[in-house]
Amino acid sequence: RGMSLFWSQWIPRYYNEATLRRLRDDWGITVIRAALAVEHGGYLENPEAEAAKIDRVVEAATKLGLYVIIDWHAHHPHPDEASAYFASVAAKYGDRPNIIYETYNEPLPEHGWATVLKPYHAKVVAAIRAHDPDNIIVLGTRSWSQDVDEAAADPVAGANLAYTLHFYAASHKQHYRDKAQAALDRGIALFVTEYGTTQASGDESIDPAEAQIWWDWMEARGISYANWSIADKDEKSAIFRPGTATDGTWRDADITESGRLVRAQLRKMAGIDEPSSRTREER
Repeated sequence: RGMSLFWSQWIPRYYNEATLRRLRDDWGITVIRAALAVEHGGYLENPEAEAAKIDRVVEAATKLGLYVIIDWHAHHPHPDEASAYFASVAAKYGDRPNIIYETYNEPLPEHGWATVLKPYHAKVVAAIRAHDPDNIIVLGTRSWSQDVDEAAADPVAGANLAYTLHFYAASHKQHYRDKAQAALDRGIALFVTEYGTTQASGDESIDPAEAQIWWDWMEARGISYANWSIADKDEKSAIFRPGTATDGTWRDADITESGRLVRAQLRKMAGIDEPSSRTREER
């Protein structure tokens, strides 16, 4: 249970140990997702700068005892570049048990499973397994990582592989849980590496009731989940209001409506009692 950082090229200011420490201690997170931006001025154009941000999160997460998802945050396939990147990080971090690889954030609907995505994942998995034989690899599915039933019918060969399910509670309801259940019934593992309490745009209405249905559904099935996003962008899915401190000293008043919902769920599941660990005067 945990949180996802925002695209690394746009809001990297929370990619630091202080933020992760506060989220661990006060929110109860056990996993952090580092979203390596691939396109839009990200890794493909600035590989060293973007990779360094991910390395910083990996080191902080390891120090803090957190799982860390290394997320290839793209909407289009780049199999050669992805394979080279994941080979390098697997060689560097593959002996650490807290590492999770996410090979493709959200493939678009036009990227067919059998024709594009399955061969892509097979190539990237092979690159990782050359250095890391057993850490979990999470494979993105078609249609913004929602067609998990399609992937379950034709899975990628290998061990310790899971498949990505994404949802936004105000947009994706029972139909998507039915698709996910069909995938589970075929015997594959799912990992919700990104979800929101809002509509799919990330900036429209919040649906607390549907979010709770999803939380209960995931908990009942032992599915891990990470909320989008650790950001102070002026949109409803961000957990912080614009200008929130980046050094872990934010106040309760800096947390958005969605952030409060997510924090309450995480604290409940972590067994952290209210009130906040920070005093009333500090808020």
